[in-house]
Amino acid sequence: MALYTADLLILGSGPAGYSAGIYAARAGLDTMIVAGNQEGGQLTMTSTIENYPGFEEIGGYELMDKMKQQAVKLGVKCVNDHIVEVDFSDRPFICSSQNGHSYKARAIVIATGSSAKWLGLPSEKNFLGYGVSACATCDGFFYRGRTVVVVGGGNTAVSEALYLATLADKVILVHRRKQLRADKILQDRVLNNKKIVVEWDSVVEEILGQENPKKVTGIKIRNVETDVIKTIDVDGVFVAVGHQPNTDIFKGNLTLDAKGYVVTFNNSSSTDVEGVFVAGDVKEPKYKQAIISAGSGAIAAMDAIEFLDRE
Repeated sequence: MALYTADLLILGSGPAGYSAGIYAARAGLDTMIVAGNQEGGQLTMTSTIENYPGFEEIGGYELMDKMKQQAVKLGVKCVNDHIVEVDFSDRPFICSSQNGHSYKARAIVIATGSSAKWLGLPSEKNFLGYGVSACATCDGFFYRGRTVVVVGGGNTAVSEALYLATLADKVILVHRRKQLRADKILQDRVLNNKKIVVEWDSVVEEILGQENPKKVTGIKIRNVETDVIKTIDVDGVFVAVGHQPNTDIFKGNLTLDAKGYVVTFNNSSSTDVEGVFVAGDVKEPKYKQAIISAGSGAIAAMDAIEFLDRE
């Protein structure tokens, strides 16, 4: 198996990872990005982006591809691999991949992002891939002219509902509160869309379906105010209730907070291991926006450049 070396190794290929790569390469660092399980990150599953400066409207995959091409043009080496183990006990740091390769670097930027959370229902797991999904842009096509449910009330859930409304006959948005948490412009679009119905103060109790052929046929929801349970016939369920940071491999190597986010110090991207920096959704639990992740990646790269210059 191969051994790769670099001045700076970036784990993750979302907006944070590519931005870090661009800044590091421009500073003359030998820079390598290990893409992770999903090249381009979560943004590649977003159909349309309207709030990234410079683009009135652009697809998520297209935006990430543009970032990648810019990084590659500047000399960043991009590898389709996934890191499964890290050793931060000594420098240079060593990371091991699922393909059996080793990556050695003088500094690391962690930009591994986050993954979708699930409801935790046995029926959800049973019908995952058979009517239950966490990606409307991936699976929405299969529900043209049908009825679907989106669970959640933030930007992701509302964006998914709006996208599905362009395909499905009816979209039911199930939210556990009396008010959506999404941006005002997105809320207005949902509430004024005749195809979208909101079930307020409600949670999904069970996903209903049949086994042969295996498919979703409905949901049971419970009103948290009245405890009344209602059954609704649906063809698909899209879960959009938040994300969790992809930091399991760093447990025992870095300080993580109670929710698994990497803790930073001195108002910077620095972790408690000198030479290891963090950017994007693994650091930022509140503002999950592409532009903020990109800026975070730039900061991490500049912190890494300064650290290596001091050496």
